[in-house]
Amino acid sequence: MNKVVSKEVKELASCLIDAEKNQKPIQPLTELNSDLTLEEAYEIQLQVVEEKVSKGIRIVGKKIGLTSRDMQIMYGIDTPDCGHLFENMIVKNNHEVSFKDVIQPKIEAEIAFVLKKDLKGPNVTVEEVLQATDYVLPSIEIIDSRIQDWNLKLQDTVADNASSGLYVLGDKPVSVDEVHLPDITMKVYQNGQLMKEGAGKNAMEHPAACVAWLANKLAEFDVVLQAGEVILSGALATTIDVVPGDEFTAVFEHLGEVKVKFIK
Repeated sequence: MNKVVSKEVKELASCLIDAEKNQKPIQPLTELNSDLTLEEAYEIQLQVVEEKVSKGIRIVGKKIGLTSRDMQIMYGIDTPDCGHLFENMIVKNNHEVSFKDVIQPKIEAEIAFVLKKDLKGPNVTVEEVLQATDYVLPSIEIIDSRIQDWNLKLQDTVADNASSGLYVLGDKPVSVDEVHLPDITMKVYQNGQLMKEGAGKNAMEHPAACVAWLANKLAEFDVVLQAGEVILSGALATTIDVVPGDEFTAVFEHLGEVKVKFIK
């Protein structure tokens, strides 16, 4: 980062790092600092990212959150946000996640993009996103929060890496030329019971529009979406709470399915 980071930003970043390390959520940062701005929240996120990278944890992608109107209403927020994906967040398809590795997880189903070209904003378009995409995959994002009881304002979730946790990708790459992403339907089953339905258009009318928004937003911080990165484009339905023993299957038209199970 080029700019000087304030002492308060560093302290709040340390609080989040400690919360993740100790698996103990903390009170909202907006209660610790009622004047916390959105710009400062992104600075906190980048400070945490910098700390992880300094320890050798590799960035493998990015995520967009709060892209659907239903999700924005749920959290009382009116704009998307974004975060970073690290190599230690990856869960293989149809594998298990231990509750020892999460704090207060929820799941959501999304379309994941894998890039073959860099994308640098501003002014990235949907068409440019599609041209830069190697393939898409079905995904389940396991969101998590270091903020107690998910008591979030936008600044809280942004600072907390957009409430990132873990993620699972499907096994069958599909070219964007083979599908019309807004029309792809999705169903999420919890322990065999249908719980949520959605479609690609639920994410800002077009999942690639979410990726374009991300590239343009990150340009403000001189961050580029890089070839090879995974981009989680945003939930196609609202989240589902998770308890130990739960098994989730997300089935996407044309893209296949992705599964994950949670154990104690």
